[in-house]
Amino acid sequence: MNIKKIEEVIRLMEKHDLTEISIEEEGAKLHLCKGAAGHIEKTIQMPSPVATPREGRVPSAPTKEETGNVVEIKAPMVGTFYRSPAPDAKPFVDIGLKINKGEVVCIIEAMKLMNEIKSEVKGKIVDILVENGDPIEFGQVLFLVEPA
Repeated sequence: MNIKKIEEVIRLMEKHDLTEISIEEEGAKLHLCKGAAGHIEKTIQMPSPVATPREGRVPSAPTKEETGNVVEIKAPMVGTFYRSPAPDAKPFVDIGLKINKGEVVCIIEAMKLMNEIKSEVKGKIVDILVENGDPIEFGQVLFLVEPA
């Protein structure tokens, strides 16, 4: 689904005074919802990769045995992931950094609100699975932490 298609759907939505619309095309899902003061919130879900005959299977998420002793920090909401409090500020955490329970590890922007996400475990950051500015889904794994 390209940007022109999305813009066309928004124009149709405004022309027909619709407050919400969902479209599925070629495996991609688009959900638009008009909120207060005409603000339109967009949710786009692209198709997930599928196995080709050569690959044989779609790779699955690593099991606990494959990842070792790690705890996942998951997104508690849908939004935009930010590693630092400001574009020019240093990130809250980096790989290899030791963190304490209750320490802020990132910010998720949702509906123009900045929500601090805090660690629920003490340990060391093993991996950061999303990039700064990425859109994220509820329950998406953001960090892997080796408990202390």
